[in-house]
Amino acid sequence: MRHRNLSPRLAGCCCALFVLATGAWAQTPTAPVVPAPIDANASATLPAQLADFPAYMDSVRKTFDVPGIAVAIVKDGKVVMEQGFGLREIGKPEPVDAHTLFAIASNTKAFTAASLQMLAEQGKLKMDDPVIDHLPWFQMSDPYVTREMRVRDLLAHRSGLGLGAGDLLYWPPTSYSTKEVVERLRNVPLATSFRSAYAYDNILFAVATLVIENTSGQSYADFLRNNIFKPVGMDETLVDMTYLKPGMDVAVGHAKFDFKDLKPVPPMAWSNNPGAGGIYASVHDLAKWMNVQLAGGALPSSDGKEKRLFTQNSQDQMWSMLTPMKIGKPSVPELASTKSNFAGYGEGWFLSDYRGERLVWHTGGWPGMVSRLTLVPEQHLGIVVLTNQESGAAFNAVTYRVLDAYLGHNKTDWVAAYDKAVKKAEGNADDSWKKHETSRDKSGKPSLPIAGYAGTYRDRWYGDVIVSQEGGKLRMRFSKTAQLVGTMTPWQHDSFIVRWDDRSLNADAFVTYSLDADGKIRDVRMEPISPLTDFSFDFQDLRLEPVAKKGD
Repeated sequence: MRHRNLSPRLAGCCCALFVLATGAWAQTPTAPVVPAPIDANASATLPAQLADFPAYMDSVRKTFDVPGIAVAIVKDGKVVMEQGFGLREIGKPEPVDAHTLFAIASNTKAFTAASLQMLAEQGKLKMDDPVIDHLPWFQMSDPYVTREMRVRDLLAHRSGLGLGAGDLLYWPPTSYSTKEVVERLRNVPLATSFRSAYAYDNILFAVATLVIENTSGQSYADFLRNNIFKPVGMDETLVDMTYLKPGMDVAVGHAKFDFKDLKPVPPMAWSNNPGAGGIYASVHDLAKWMNVQLAGGALPSSDGKEKRLFTQNSQDQMWSMLTPMKIGKPSVPELASTKSNFAGYGEGWFLSDYRGERLVWHTGGWPGMVSRLTLVPEQHLGIVVLTNQESGAAFNAVTYRVLDAYLGHNKTDWVAAYDKAVKKAEGNADDSWKKHETSRDKSGKPSLPIAGYAGTYRDRWYGDVIVSQEGGKLRMRFSKTAQLVGTMTPWQHDSFIVRWDDRSLNADAFVTYSLDADGKIRDVRMEPISPLTDFSFDFQDLRLEPVAKKGD
């Protein structure tokens, strides 16, 4: 779900924004349970509260308009459920099953964090090394932050960057390389002081990707395949969509075009930021990943000899709070029980509680697909929900139903609760648009002839945005982003609305020109129109200035 106020990468947090006193949090881990070798013929009994789970899943899919969902549950080292519900693609008969591949998006971040910890165990880096020890050319916009940024900081969302800062360098996909993305980080402005506040970012995971490649001598893809996927037995998992082949059991993503019409969307690859999101996996494989996590890094063993992916100490670090988060009020009363007592971010994981039970979890959001993976360490319980529609409400309704069943809480109608929250968010978006319309001066005409707004405009961190006059209309093109092409229409005075040709983006924006005393364009600012637009469309961070034409 690519929404500003209910983004899939943050959707689990939206019910309660988090805050704690500053300082690290660590909890003495419960004794891990080494996962048993998976027996495909073994059967396990679900809690009685989940006896109607298939019917519940039908209700979730129908209410939130999700074609297909896959779910896996692990408990005490065993796979209790791995099952698909619904279809891989609307209008086609192929069903979702336990082996259907989905984009897991930011759930990839935990793999990146594990990779760095494994390299630390090998003595190839230390988590508290300055980043510049491994990437001497690395720069933030502030020299102090450049010097003090540690490897661990890359995973913790406490750099001083604003929410989603720099995401337009790869979302939607761009032609920049990973190194070019990281080189442009030096021009991305900071919003707060270093380590003073939580703000979710993706761009520092591009830096983490390069640190992994530099210290291991392998590509990020090869490192994951050789050091995580193979040992864990994740034989179906792919590093990104470029490895998909015709005939594979893979889900097709779906989006609400113009926030209303459900249609398939093409797959996306973050080849220039794979460490932030990109992995394609099935719930069958993610069940194995959850069991290894719940076992403190221990791998399944058939001969009784201990084998490890990473040490318990490494996991303790990944699951210790680095960045406290604010706790806010749930959007509707029906979600009151989801409010946490504590919350924050560790290394690639969110840390919070549900009714006093510690949770370690993450969400993921991708064009057409969203997901949530949740671990309950003290209960040796893991739940993963993968979907092929942009509805964080769907994966939350499933997750909390399973949590209640295993934690002994009364059954709650989570479908109705999250449906109410979604409708409230949509109503707020409608109200926002009405306010814009009420404030609009319909008599306010552009100060310049339409052709006067055409030109090339440059932002220091993104690059060039071209506005051209074509057939009497203004057309905007982001030079490095093939999907960001749209038509500009006058709104009021020197403000326009750009409506993107790709209607699945749901990211139309205001474009406002600022003129100097002589009527020349000084700069151009942009901002998303709808509060439902994903935070990764960080148009508001652009400072576009006209590029002088030759001879001017």
